[in-house]
Amino acid sequence: MSSSKFTSTDLLAPVWTHLTSHQITRGEGIHLYDSQGNQITDFTSGIGVTSTGHCHPRVVEAIREQAGRLIFGQMNCVIPEKTLELSEKLNQLTPEPINRFFFSNSGAEATEACVKLAKAATGRTNVIVFQGSFHGRTHLTMAMTTSRTVYRHRYQPLPAGFFVAPFPYSYYYGWSDRQTVDFCLKQLDLLFQGQTAPDETAAIIIEPVLGEGGYVPAPPAFLRALREICDKYGILLVLDEVQSGFGRTGKFFCYEYAGIIPDIIIMAKGLGSGLPISAIASRADLMEKWTPGTHGGTYGGGSAIASAAACATIDVIKEEELTENATVRGEQLRQGLKLLQQQYPVMGDVRGPGLMVAVEFTDATGKADAQTTGQVLQQCLEANLLLLSCGTYKNVIRWIPPLIVSEQQIAEALKIFEKALQTVLSHTK
Repeated sequence: MSSSKFTSTDLLAPVWTHLTSHQITRGEGIHLYDSQGNQITDFTSGIGVTSTGHCHPRVVEAIREQAGRLIFGQMNCVIPEKTLELSEKLNQLTPEPINRFFFSNSGAEATEACVKLAKAATGRTNVIVFQGSFHGRTHLTMAMTTSRTVYRHRYQPLPAGFFVAPFPYSYYYGWSDRQTVDFCLKQLDLLFQGQTAPDETAAIIIEPVLGEGGYVPAPPAFLRALREICDKYGILLVLDEVQSGFGRTGKFFCYEYAGIIPDIIIMAKGLGSGLPISAIASRADLMEKWTPGTHGGTYGGGSAIASAAACATIDVIKEEELTENATVRGEQLRQGLKLLQQQYPVMGDVRGPGLMVAVEFTDATGKADAQTTGQVLQQCLEANLLLLSCGTYKNVIRWIPPLIVSEQQIAEALKIFEKALQTVLSHTK
């Protein structure tokens, strides 16, 4: 045994990045508490996971009660009752044709399952994703992820059959939404003509709001156009709602704003309030083309505890009207940020539905300003406000508070953010 001194954190694999060095002992509501007793305001929600806040009493009680009855029932051997209950609750949330559910543990796992289902159901091989996307870090989902090179750096070659179309990022292009949508649809048609023909394309997969790519909402007109294109060519339209689902944008699922019905929905993150669980939802006629035994997993659907947490999460979101709270508090947050934008033009864009809000920092020429982004983020961290950056150029700060956040808590966070801006920008003059 080595005699050299080390701390317990030295035992962690260095492949993880760490926003802070806080060692957290407990959480409650929007707050975390470290081993020194410091209270930290968490506006990351564990990257959108703790949708009902940390340790919501109803979720905790559901976990505790289920742990005393059944922890795990392997889905290939038995069918856990709680998994059936979760299926029924999800069926109440999805549109009428979507009535079959497959469960796994993470967003990446669910995305892989979705790709396999799309290929099995259509008999086609190729998949279209969009620039700026993030679908996971497994070997397959790396091939689908284009938000930053770090996610795929030195892992090439990656699985083939994935093609990348432009995402309608109006602020980046400097165009109106209409101009951007027209351009992206034209480029999608070019992709069909030059890279993957419609009759070999199994699915088009899109995040209704780019996650790691910068919290960029797709204009509803673009999603509606994709639905028409998929209907025309028999391609499956897949909505990746891993980060945007479960009330985050002010509706249970963000695609609802466009008035469309996808063929497959990918869910994770906010579904379990912190327990690892994900799902894909689709129509019966598609799921029936998925040959039994060709996909599965030891833990998928088998964790009665994760299913219990998910059931409680859905109940809390509905009964405590957290989608409505996300709408109201999100509007408060955006308006507060837009007022600051008038004073600090480095805040080039403020965007995002519900409590999935972004501030993009750009300099006077419109170029991405990652330096100011990082400095403002650091000032907020020093004031014990946790925020995250995102975007291909790392020049976006995203706001992801738990859906239970109050008016006062939003106001307090905006004050910290304003002070951070003042501190950073006064030093750059």
